[in-house]
Amino acid sequence: MAQLRDAHPTIQRLGAVLVVIGTGNPEATATFARELQLPFPLLADVDGDAARAAGLVEGSAAQIAGIAPVRSAFRAWRSGHRQHRTGPRPRQLGATFVIAPGSIVLYAHLDRDAGDHAPLAGVMAALA
Repeated sequence: MAQLRDAHPTIQRLGAVLVVIGTGNPEATATFARELQLPFPLLADVDGDAARAAGLVEGSAAQIAGIAPVRSAFRAWRSGHRQHRTGPRPRQLGATFVIAPGSIVLYAHLDRDAGDHAPLAGVMAALA
């Protein structure tokens, strides 16, 4: 999330609008956004409607707590990031989409596990 926060001015200069949707309740989502000083909207998908509409799936035990996500969590922890309270769907895997006017998907990255996230370079390339 910090990478998106830091890239936000560039994303705006490219004429894009950044919106993030999380699994937490609205209060937890607002706290998370405040703590990270996010300059873009962070919305709560409490019931999973947005996740289902995007075709996202819940992860298996290995995708949530296997070797790859644990390594990723350890790297994040070492760089100062801390896990916040999980939302009502802790197994929900995420995704990143770049959508152009007319609902044209320019970029899609569906997370393979809990530690997988879209490379910022891929997002920025799609915006350019």
